[in-house]
Amino acid sequence: MRKNNSYEERLGTDNMLSLVFKMALPAVAAQLVNLLYNLVDRIYIGHIPEIGTEALAGIGVTGSIIILISSFSAIVGGGGAPLAAIALGQNDRIKAGKILGNGFLMLLCFTLVSTVTVYAFMKPILYAIGASEHTIGYAVDYLSIYLMGTLFVEISVGLNPFINTQGRPTIAMYSVLIGAILNILLDPLFIFTFHMGVKGAALATILSQACSAIWVLKFLTSKQASLPLERKFIKPHKAILLSILALGVSPFIMASTESLVGFVLNSSLKVFGDIHVSALAIMQSAMLMVGVPLTGFAQGFVPIVSYNYGHRNINRVKECFRIVLAVMFSFNLLLVGLMILFPTIVASIFTSNEELIRTVGKVMPVFLAGMTIFGLQRACQNMFVALGQAKVSVFIALLRKIFLLIPLALVLPQFMEVTGVYAAEGISDATAAICCTLIFAYQFPRILQKVQTLRQN
Repeated sequence: MRKNNSYEERLGTDNMLSLVFKMALPAVAAQLVNLLYNLVDRIYIGHIPEIGTEALAGIGVTGSIIILISSFSAIVGGGGAPLAAIALGQNDRIKAGKILGNGFLMLLCFTLVSTVTVYAFMKPILYAIGASEHTIGYAVDYLSIYLMGTLFVEISVGLNPFINTQGRPTIAMYSVLIGAILNILLDPLFIFTFHMGVKGAALATILSQACSAIWVLKFLTSKQASLPLERKFIKPHKAILLSILALGVSPFIMASTESLVGFVLNSSLKVFGDIHVSALAIMQSAMLMVGVPLTGFAQGFVPIVSYNYGHRNINRVKECFRIVLAVMFSFNLLLVGLMILFPTIVASIFTSNEELIRTVGKVMPVFLAGMTIFGLQRACQNMFVALGQAKVSVFIALLRKIFLLIPLALVLPQFMEVTGVYAAEGISDATAAICCTLIFAYQFPRILQKVQTLRQN
């Protein structure tokens, strides 16, 4: 193994406040640009003359499938990368290399299974999750091309966290920036200049993701990497695969249940008209404005916590958490509050359709109400993942979407009609955030006490 590990060693030595922001800001910047190009897709599509509103609804439906496909990469990135960081903190570089190699194998398998499955049952799935006769053509056009780039998405998203694990957030940032900037440039070219419509948006996306994937693989196979992707470790190891799956199931559920919720919400809203499916697409895009930067922040601090946890330095773990909680809660509260106060301004970014803007203006405050305190859950849940706490992470991930949101989204419309669909999101978000915080307050001291006992022995 190569020993170019000066970058990762700073995870255990640098001043914590400056370290958190050194690690997190590049990831946040990358995710913000990444968010921009996701929003640009929808902004351009929403403003296509004559067909924009229906095309936006079609893309909104495909979003659930795309989230599901990309969420498989969260098993490797969200499960494997923290385990690799813990191993590095324990100075077990062989184990860390095996985790990376097995993670790469898993991404190849996920690509094959997800792509074949969605191609085989594309139209039935799209109809089941909210597509109508007016929007199905746009959904199929977009998804058919997007699926050709599944491998690029899995590699760029799934392996990028391993670059952060090595204390190289700037390198990780570049991988996202390359794809995002390229997509922003290609979107108007393909959509309007070449008159390709939604197909052009999909083509721009997969070409951009291909460049990101190449960047990630180039670094991980280079001499710059302190934890390189080496051929001798790219072979299945049962214990390693199971450990990645055990911890990665929580980030996977966090990501994939967004897709399942999209299935349920789109199906429920379709009964009330395509205008509500389009409104949901806009509001989910607005939620990305909050969630994506916080995801980037988590990508920055998780390696710090995992490394110091593996090194049994509990004081640095606690110090990092205090910073993380303050930042994530405050940022989340501020942005969600602004969206609740000015919903029509947010809607007008994505569409010029007055009816759609009015619809979003009415329902967004209800939809986002529970998100005001959701920064608590983001901080606590990511801490559980960073500490390798697989079981509790899975429970919390299931709580918000499976146990709360989906049942509420099916039941509340019986009493509140369309408002009930949107209210389900707000109620489940607030309830899950409170429960997660209470569980963390109980479990965190006990986790650290076990580490302290091991250190003394």
